[in-house]
Amino acid sequence: MELEATKPFLSIVGEANTKHSQAQLLAYSYDATANFQAKPDLVLSPSSTEEIADIVKLCEKSQIPIISRGSGTNLAAGTVPTQGGVVILFNNMKKILELDEENLTVTVQPGVITQDLCLFVEKHGLFYPPDPSSMKISTIGGNVSENSGGLRGLKYGVTKDYVKAMTVVMPNGEIMKLGGKLAKDVAGYDLLSLMVGAEGTLGIITEITLKLIPLPAIKKTGIAYFNSLEDAAKTVSAIIANKIIPVTLEFMDKGTIHAVEDFMSIGLPRDAEAMLLMEQDGTEEQVARDIQTMIGIAEQQGATSAILATSEKQAEELKTGRRVALSALSRKRPTTILEDATVPRSQIATMVKAIQEIAAKYNVQINTFGHAGDGNLHPTCLTDARDKEEMERVEHALDEIFHTAIELGGTITGEHGVGEMKSPYLEWKLGTAGIDLMKHIKQAVDPLNIMNPGKVFAKETKKRLVVHSG
Repeated sequence: MELEATKPFLSIVGEANTKHSQAQLLAYSYDATANFQAKPDLVLSPSSTEEIADIVKLCEKSQIPIISRGSGTNLAAGTVPTQGGVVILFNNMKKILELDEENLTVTVQPGVITQDLCLFVEKHGLFYPPDPSSMKISTIGGNVSENSGGLRGLKYGVTKDYVKAMTVVMPNGEIMKLGGKLAKDVAGYDLLSLMVGAEGTLGIITEITLKLIPLPAIKKTGIAYFNSLEDAAKTVSAIIANKIIPVTLEFMDKGTIHAVEDFMSIGLPRDAEAMLLMEQDGTEEQVARDIQTMIGIAEQQGATSAILATSEKQAEELKTGRRVALSALSRKRPTTILEDATVPRSQIATMVKAIQEIAAKYNVQINTFGHAGDGNLHPTCLTDARDKEEMERVEHALDEIFHTAIELGGTITGEHGVGEMKSPYLEWKLGTAGIDLMKHIKQAVDPLNIMNPGKVFAKETKKRLVVHSG
């Protein structure tokens, strides 16, 4: 962007809150997605909803793309400025504005780090359950825009289940307030829910009110190891069928176990083909009963070892080990592609087996971990983007993984969003009618297509696979 064109933006946020050198723009040309990079024209750090509204009005007038960006942990190229434009950062909007203990809500600006919020409310005996693996660096605004999940999603749900209200700057610069601290509100269309998970394509969220719940009295963690992936997956189904809803039921395969152990050295057995991390919270009696029942079920399903964590330190190490799975795996090959194909809980074993077979079929390295309790698996392909022939095989393997997930009643993404990377697959899930309806909504709200253009809606849908078994 020419210097003259930047002056109106500088007058809003000031030089100190503007980044326009080539080195600065390069830093915001990518997120956590492999093989997507494009420089923005300008990066701005506003300090208020009103400043954002003024920026949006300038962009609307000149039809300049706007990309909202938190910490850049997006895994579907959702915050890569692939059409240039202005990147809006929230590093000057990271305040916890209000803790309302009477209504059990907390109101925050979008730049608040997820873990910081969790720790803050826990000091007051309250609990914000959504906990994406990136929670140490991801922001609440990013979580809301992507409708993020996390390790506790099985029992407590995902981000959308805790969003009570928000302030949004619309594509024409108008400021809109949605929702409230109410327990019930069915006045008109559910516009609040429409904005959650919209990936910045319908507006810019500048303030968020979140529901809190009482902090559980205690929690206990169990761990089980297996000689087969399928036994671990069957254990997940058996636990749910036994009418136990754990707070956490996480899965890692052998390759992931090795990577985490190399990274952390916490004593994970390298001979195990799979492990399950099981956690329950609540009253002391309920927690003790549920965790012992889960350990018993794991043993019945063939676990070689199933034990209770001996201390809070060990429990935290195990949970941290699961949270750093992606970081640990990414050290193994030059390129890491993390997916999140999701299926109904009853199809976990079938999906795990299918991922193994697909990896063998295309001769690619895929390690799997994820939120097994809610069917959200993360097949992670370790590859090298410089090897074009291998990357073609990787693409075919991912195509087949998405196809299989949908055939099993699942979806192409459980928590990472569509972004630009997965947009060619979205019609597989929604059909032509679904895509058309979304396009009509986008056109009505953002007729100039300046809000995160190129995301969610594909230039071209991939041809649906015809997979022959046997």
